[in-house]
Amino acid sequence: CHIQLTLRLHSSSFSVLFTCTSSNLQMASAMIPRNRPSEGQRILSRAKRGWVWNQMFVLEEFSGPDPILVGRLHTDLDVGTKNIKYVLAGEGAGTIFAISERTGDIHAMKRLDREEKAEYTLTAQVIDRDTNQPLEPPSEFIIKVQDINDNPPQFIEGPYKGSVPEMSQVGTSVTRVTATDADDPVYGNSARLVYSILEGQPYFSIDQTTGKVALAGMDREMREEYLVVIQAKDMGGHMGGLSGTTTVTVTLTDINDNPPKFSKGSYEFTIAEDLGIGKPGGRVKANDRDIGENAKSTYSIIGGDERDVFEIVTDAQTQEGILRLKKPLDFESKKSYNLTVVATNIRADSITGGPYMDQATVKIIVEDADEPPVFTKFTYLFDVHENAATNTVIGAVAARDQDAPHSQVRYFIDRHTDLERQFNINVDDGKITLAKPLDRETDMWHNITVTAAEVRNHSQISRAIVAIKVLDINDNAPEFATEYEAFLCENGKPGQVIQTISAVDKDNPSQGHTFHYRLEMLNNPNFTIKNNLDNSISVLAKHDSFRRQKQETYLLPIVVTDNGEPPMSSTNTLTIRVCGCSRDGFVQSCNVEAFVLPIGLSMGALIAILACVILLLGRHLGKRMKNQTFELRHKNEPLIIKDDEDVRENIIRYDDEGGGEEDTEAFDIATLQNPDGINGYLPRKDIKPDLQFMPRQGQHSGPNGVDVDEFINVRLHEADNDPTAPPYDSIQIYGYEGRGSIAGSLSSLETASSDSDQNYDYLREWGPRFRRLGELYSVGESDKET
Repeated sequence: CHIQLTLRLHSSSFSVLFTCTSSNLQMASAMIPRNRPSEGQRILSRAKRGWVWNQMFVLEEFSGPDPILVGRLHTDLDVGTKNIKYVLAGEGAGTIFAISERTGDIHAMKRLDREEKAEYTLTAQVIDRDTNQPLEPPSEFIIKVQDINDNPPQFIEGPYKGSVPEMSQVGTSVTRVTATDADDPVYGNSARLVYSILEGQPYFSIDQTTGKVALAGMDREMREEYLVVIQAKDMGGHMGGLSGTTTVTVTLTDINDNPPKFSKGSYEFTIAEDLGIGKPGGRVKANDRDIGENAKSTYSIIGGDERDVFEIVTDAQTQEGILRLKKPLDFESKKSYNLTVVATNIRADSITGGPYMDQATVKIIVEDADEPPVFTKFTYLFDVHENAATNTVIGAVAARDQDAPHSQVRYFIDRHTDLERQFNINVDDGKITLAKPLDRETDMWHNITVTAAEVRNHSQISRAIVAIKVLDINDNAPEFATEYEAFLCENGKPGQVIQTISAVDKDNPSQGHTFHYRLEMLNNPNFTIKNNLDNSISVLAKHDSFRRQKQETYLLPIVVTDNGEPPMSSTNTLTIRVCGCSRDGFVQSCNVEAFVLPIGLSMGALIAILACVILLLGRHLGKRMKNQTFELRHKNEPLIIKDDEDVRENIIRYDDEGGGEEDTEAFDIATLQNPDGINGYLPRKDIKPDLQFMPRQGQHSGPNGVDVDEFINVRLHEADNDPTAPPYDSIQIYGYEGRGSIAGSLSSLETASSDSDQNYDYLREWGPRFRRLGELYSVGESDKET
């Protein structure tokens, strides 16, 4: 049905349209534009909008054969002519909502869902059908989708879990559940929820409005976990409402409300007396209905263990009490024990006021076992004087079989601890004797191991350590602490200290060492000694007339005696050399050669002068030989004789010094090498060469692998191309002489000629003379080189 009512108020008119449906009466209202003013009024007053819209409503989820009428639009410009056309724009215009161009009726073309979109904003306008021009400005209006109860409650966060201590008070909160409803909470009761418990009563309850779950007092040991089913229903819980369910898993947490309990009141164990210390001898267990920390217990012995032989500890894995030995058992002294064991909870509970405990009796029967003999001591300490006679009794060890039969014991020395077999032991009584004399200065202590074995059971063996200290006797004479060598200045004064001497003694007397010194010659004319009162003496000179040319060295015997019983002494010799010293007393020379010649020149200086004369003579002779050598170099014969025998013969003849064992030095190939000149050029020290010549780098053989032929060829080639080389070639001194001499060559190796014997004659004549001259006067190495 359609009912139209027109109201007029202050020249404004309204049109109200009522639409009747099968379910309810829905109203949509539209304010119709005011009456059109006259032309005069239009000029004198400002123009106003033609209409004002109100909200329209449409029911969600409505479905039918025809589109549902939402409302009607009407304007006062519509006077029944056909020139008016209604136009609709905005959300859902033309798709969801359609308008009749002539009547202004708005219909919903599709099924609407408020939960998808709750309202639509549209724009209505009236235009001229002929000109298609707007007759009024556009106006907005809203179409709201009216809610129906089409969504059930849902538990988004479910299923739930909660926990609460057992034995909690009635009404203790467990958890809180929350359901949501997609329907409109401000329209009707579609979203008004009511909670209830479907399963879980009478242990649990729930607040209908808040969803808070509470419980009554329950025992975890009866049941640990509960499953509660909760329902949420809309429409305030009335009939016809929609509902949803969820589950809550409630776990009761444990509290210490149960004491430990032994499975039986008494236990009995049999333990062998040879059970090792710390080894388990039995297990007891107290069960606890609680779990976790509340079920853990500690065990203790509160009675029956007066000797403190046992202890009980808790096995962390099995929660058992393990009986262990703290001391060895002895069947012969005590055959059984009656212990009182207590199990106590570790953790106390604030609710029940624990902890709890339980006790049981444990009887232990000691079983006899065949044990090894037991020494009276674990370690024995004996002492014996060094050099004591063999078979001397040092001491005795003793061991006893503790078992009832008391088997006889025999004793042995572990020879791994006495490799030199210095000790023996009597197998029956355990007396230890010397097998060899001992020397304290070699070994002060001897540690041996003695074993004791039962006669009836050789496998029962025990061991003891025997430490033997070797006592000192005075069997070593004192001697100088070091090998002294003293120096006496010629210009010294009487009473000057020549040397301070101390002594050492290998013995070690308990009162310490005291040494006494004396000269073997009591009235020595040259020297005397002074006691320094610290086991040392000072040797003093008696006069100042010591001269090297008179006597260069003095030997002073000194007797050193210790304070042992009996005293031991030894004679030690001090070597005193007479030396020349500076005014300050510093030793300058202890050689007597400066006083052999009556003149002021030393032998070295004379040898140097003589060498210069010989060098001038050699240079003169060398010039003559150089010309011959130069001619021989240009001959076609090879520079080096390749025959091994010829090379060997040349080397022997070249270094011939007059027979004797020194001839064998000619066979020493290493003399052909100069170890100082292997790495390069060594300059001459006697002359300055005119040209700086750098020799060719070549391979140098080591002293263990010398190729004579190759060595001579290489050196000969270097000499031939060296403008600063001397004119002579000497194999004995070839690698040591260096370069730079302008003297002619005296060597026959370079020429390789057999008809130039005068070169050899020169060497045979002058070479040995030079060497013999140096050896005759025993000149120093520096003088020989000069």
